[in-house]
Amino acid sequence: MLPSNLKLAYMLYRIADLLEIEGESPFKISAYRKAGQTIERMEIPIEDVDPETIPGIGKGIAAVIHQWVKTGKSELLAELEERIPPDLLLLLRIPGLGPRSVGRLYRELGIDSLAKLEEAAKAQKIRKLTGFGAKTELNLLKSIKQMKEIPEEIPIATLLPIAREIREWVMNVDGIEKAEVAGDLRRMKETGKGILFVLAARSPHEAVPLLLQFPKVKKVLEKGKEGVTVELEYLWPIRVDFRLVPPAFFSGALLYHTGSEAHREKLTERAKERGLIFTPYGLEESRKRKTFVTEEDLYRRLGLSYIPPEIREGREEVERAEKGEIPRLIRLEDIRGDLHMHTEWSDGGNSIEEMARAAYKRGYRYIAITDHSRSLKIAWGLSIERLREQRQKIREVEKRLQEEWQDDSFRILAGVEMDILPDGRLDYPDEVLQELDLVIASVHTAFKQEEKVMMKRILAAIENNHVDIIAHPTGRLIGRRAPYAVNVEVLIKAAKETGTVLELNANPNRLDLAPEYLEMAMKEGVHLVINTDAHRIDELENMGVGVGTARRGWVEPDRVINTWPLDQLLSFLKRKWS
Repeated sequence: MLPSNLKLAYMLYRIADLLEIEGESPFKISAYRKAGQTIERMEIPIEDVDPETIPGIGKGIAAVIHQWVKTGKSELLAELEERIPPDLLLLLRIPGLGPRSVGRLYRELGIDSLAKLEEAAKAQKIRKLTGFGAKTELNLLKSIKQMKEIPEEIPIATLLPIAREIREWVMNVDGIEKAEVAGDLRRMKETGKGILFVLAARSPHEAVPLLLQFPKVKKVLEKGKEGVTVELEYLWPIRVDFRLVPPAFFSGALLYHTGSEAHREKLTERAKERGLIFTPYGLEESRKRKTFVTEEDLYRRLGLSYIPPEIREGREEVERAEKGEIPRLIRLEDIRGDLHMHTEWSDGGNSIEEMARAAYKRGYRYIAITDHSRSLKIAWGLSIERLREQRQKIREVEKRLQEEWQDDSFRILAGVEMDILPDGRLDYPDEVLQELDLVIASVHTAFKQEEKVMMKRILAAIENNHVDIIAHPTGRLIGRRAPYAVNVEVLIKAAKETGTVLELNANPNRLDLAPEYLEMAMKEGVHLVINTDAHRIDELENMGVGVGTARRGWVEPDRVINTWPLDQLLSFLKRKWS
């Protein structure tokens, strides 16, 4: 995605959200959202295009785009933000509250802040509004309670976008040549206490005060000549450490600050054995700092092969690197397709065609459309009739795109994410499942069942002739919901016996399976798949987080079915009970 197009698209989405809060016409709201989607997908910088020539963009929105391209600002957005109470916008961060709901709460109950929302929910005023109800009210109170509690460890889903925003800003700071996230986030830990950056600066002490100009700085916690620690104002206070070094020492500093502490201790010991000192700048010999072009060079100086950041946890990685036994871990470029995504046919935000185009643009050779099954009514699950209708639509879209691209090797598989019902039954009969290219089974209800019942339920799906994949196998939501009672060792053994694939769900709120279970699955010889479970085209980007988590679990590419060529994948999907 082109950076300027992405910024403009987000601005148009923001306008759409604010218009929806104000109760503007659905047509106008939709026009801004569709304009944002069109510009986000464009392969030409918006600065090089007359917006009036872009299909689907009218004169009004074109004028907004012209102004943004010329000035970097939008008068319409400024007016909307001026009219809408700033605290009201914080309510959009609450799960289950979209712009339309926030607007209704504001107009009908005068709710313009988190405090007023909590007060109204406790007074049972919200349940009286059409479309809300008592359950929604109780869920809002739970969400408010969670928002007010600052967690010790913040989920990666929160930290990653903040880190990207900071890095983009920092790279425009005068004198900064390189900026990379280090610490827990670089090692792809699912939670962290904050964000750590290593910066290469021509003059570190001159760059420090410039970093304090970042707009969201709330408090300076520590400040020195070569580093500064600040607290940023987001949903929760976020601690960010900036460590600045001259460019020549960047690789050594990045390795040191990536950690983990246990990994550093092992490197410190190896350095000592070789008459070296491992410091925050890298290696030092005879009181002289050594420079290294890359981290690989520093590891080599210690007699080790390169150790990827995700496995630097002080376990067996150093010993294996000494023997040259670090495996070739999976990389993002190994991924050839995404086999779990949703469209507007159920609870997704984009069409089949839009998801396919976005995937093709990423270089994928195949995708699977897997909308929800009929029992999940909250997600507009598909009846048998609609499932069959969708399958026909998938074939039509596939054929049209193949002709347009002159590429008949790209495939759209017709699949489903099917509920495993509380009593262990599957949501569709076998005669329906056998019509599909791919069947994913997952638990979406009755999370509190005891282990014996839950395991019987999941094992029934694993043993079904037509189930290919078990999605998000433990059901956890990081920092929000504990895994349900599932014996993962038993589940892995059952998957091995039946040839069923276990999913690593790349949604950063899930990252399910966790790395320790991925390692277990690798050792047992179970096949895995890394899927985004995308509900919008932008969520396809989460594949990178999934791959990072897989690397923490020492996952190698040949065991992940969506790294395979299409022919191999299709053969595998037909193999189970044929």
